[in-house]
Amino acid sequence: MSTISIQAPLTASVTAAARRSVPTRLRLTVRGRRLLATLAAAPVIAGIAVSLLAGGSAIASGQSAPVAFETVTVLPGDTLWSIAAEAAPGSDPREVIDDIRRLNNLPSGMIQAGASIAIPTAYSETAPAE
Repeated sequence: MSTISIQAPLTASVTAAARRSVPTRLRLTVRGRRLLATLAAAPVIAGIAVSLLAGGSAIASGQSAPVAFETVTVLPGDTLWSIAAEAAPGSDPREVIDDIRRLNNLPSGMIQAGASIAIPTAYSETAPAE
């Protein structure tokens, strides 16, 4: 059996031109300039698109329509459903509860006994007289 071995020189030969490496100036092509301009403009375009698609925020005029209401004290065992059914027997209790929650800024349907709850007078006017 015969063995073939190849030995490479341990040092690389460097040409004289490579030793005198002169820093070259970066030159952008037309395609590179277009890409750079697109990348720079992309966040601005995305921000404009988001603001247009979001619809903007509603601006209140500062003068809200006054809501007339009556105050009811919550008794032990009362629920918003029972208060709504008593305040507006001819109306859908879900709509009345929604209006009561919105008027009183209630995050949930939970109410505490002894609390005062505002009920729109539009519902109390439709209640039958006793």
